[in-house]
Amino acid sequence: MDRTPPPSSRTQVKRLPARGDYDPATIHAILDATFLCHVGFQAPEGHTVVIPTAFGRDGGRVFLHGSAASHMLRSLRDGIELCLTATLVDGLVLARSVFHHSINYRSVMVYGRAQPVVDEAEKLHGLEVVSNHIAPGRWAATRQPSPQELKATMVLVLPLSEASAKVRTGPPGDEEADYALPIWAGVVPMTTVYGTPQPDPRLTPGIPQPVPLLGSRLQG
Repeated sequence: MDRTPPPSSRTQVKRLPARGDYDPATIHAILDATFLCHVGFQAPEGHTVVIPTAFGRDGGRVFLHGSAASHMLRSLRDGIELCLTATLVDGLVLARSVFHHSINYRSVMVYGRAQPVVDEAEKLHGLEVVSNHIAPGRWAATRQPSPQELKATMVLVLPLSEASAKVRTGPPGDEEADYALPIWAGVVPMTTVYGTPQPDPRLTPGIPQPVPLLGSRLQG
């Protein structure tokens, strides 16, 4: 069991606390296994918004990016509180009773305030981190952003100083009396699998497909 204390009271896992993990290594590993997160915040208009977006991790921080006209990024750049979550589903846990069905998962929750990246070199670094987080090695294999494209793009950075993980593994936990029931129970594993790359119809003949680029981006 992880002995790292929670960084704050709001990151402490209260429901099934044994599943909580505050070790940065665990948090980083979960974030590294996916590139999709959900960002929740209260919009300036007063309503709550949760938006899916890509991200990239660089040490103890994550980068978010998008259009400079993005409502989410323009709202977050002013330093309002946000909650970022990322989840990996590893399996369906089928119990003998409906009540004890569950899911094996790994999740991360991050609280904090994002800051805009204004230095051009750091902005390019953030974009490289996100690009390579989605498709390892892709940044070096493509054309770099033009000055106009860079101007039209906003990059935010969020520290992972207030983060926690929650993980469930293992078989179902049925009531003791239910183990004798003639009902199949167990775990149905789930993984992310990439298909064969489909070339752009306008791709110049002879350019090889980047299969190795996605080889490490598998869930599990």
